[in-house]
Amino acid sequence: MTTEAGEILRVSDLRTYFPVRSHGLIPHVVGQVKAVDGVSFTVGSAETLGLVGESGSGKTTVARSVLMLVRPTGGEIVIDGQEITHLSSKALMPMRRKAQMIFQDPYNALNPRHTVGGIIGAPYRIQGIQPPGGVRTAVQALMERVGLNPEHYNRYPNEFSGGQRQRIGIARAIALRPKLIVCDEPVSALDVSIQAQIINLLRDLQHEFGLSYLFVAHDLAVVRQISHRVAVMYLGHLMEMAPRNTIYAAPLHPYTHSLLSAVPIPDPVLQKGRSRIMLEGDLPSPINPPSGCVFRTRCFQAQERCSVEVPPLVELEPGHYVACHFPVATLPAGVGIARDVLETEPGVSASGLQPAGGQVSSAQLDSLPADDRPDSTPLRPQERVRRSR
Repeated sequence: MTTEAGEILRVSDLRTYFPVRSHGLIPHVVGQVKAVDGVSFTVGSAETLGLVGESGSGKTTVARSVLMLVRPTGGEIVIDGQEITHLSSKALMPMRRKAQMIFQDPYNALNPRHTVGGIIGAPYRIQGIQPPGGVRTAVQALMERVGLNPEHYNRYPNEFSGGQRQRIGIARAIALRPKLIVCDEPVSALDVSIQAQIINLLRDLQHEFGLSYLFVAHDLAVVRQISHRVAVMYLGHLMEMAPRNTIYAAPLHPYTHSLLSAVPIPDPVLQKGRSRIMLEGDLPSPINPPSGCVFRTRCFQAQERCSVEVPPLVELEPGHYVACHFPVATLPAGVGIARDVLETEPGVSASGLQPAGGQVSSAQLDSLPADDRPDSTPLRPQERVRRSR
């Protein structure tokens, strides 16, 4: 299996299970945690696919499985035309030049005993690459590119703030000029104003180097700002996948509707006057998931068919994939937020970020359909909440 033209990543029927062992005298496997169960998607050249879902949905396991940091149980992963699931750790080394990761926690992702120069320069040493001018020159150029002072080359991670540490992680990730970067909630541990700066940096780097991102997040507002397409996960399964504007303006899966209805509107009048879709119960255990559709135990659309038949992920509209027997096109007035935010507060995201200034996209991004492009303007912290007129 190989990727089609323009595809950097193809994931087919990815399954990642973790064994559950007994605690008796002779431990044995008594079950499996189905963290990821049959997920398929692609990421194109210079494209960002946002992967969203509540905690426990399997997003991070997908991210780590894609880079073989966690060995998948089954399925295929193809990066830049090479199938990698059968490769040994040694054989995976050349692939690491093509695909890198930005981790969620900037405090634990950096070795406190190593200097910043040593951390960012590690990919060169591990891969046996001697960049022009030497490692130190290359590392200092990377530091300057991501907004760090090159003179801080010999400092340690504890001397930097959270946002600066994440920039160190980004510099390390782009050192080898990879084609794919997996971003595992890279801004969730940062303040809103710092989130805006990191999102701007990631978009600038994508324009400059033609990077592809698999962007994992639980903040739908952040995903909206950076993604071309959005995939929604629940209990190890993909529920819906579509271009960004389609997901936010015309979702079809009941779970997507419920996620969007939970996002706060940055206007107290509108926020007070709308209603939410309240999901009953807790997320089921991945050790013993529900039969049929895994979302049926919390779904307001569930019927008898949902308990006996697993809904396949099918393309209902061009580029719009949904795994639901009874998709929901419209909701009662006042329920949900996607249209409210898009129509009444143009340019303002639910986390308090708004566009400002201008930015020119690269030719690769310009070639994408208009609905597939993320916002092309940088972000700044919102200074005040605008009331509806």
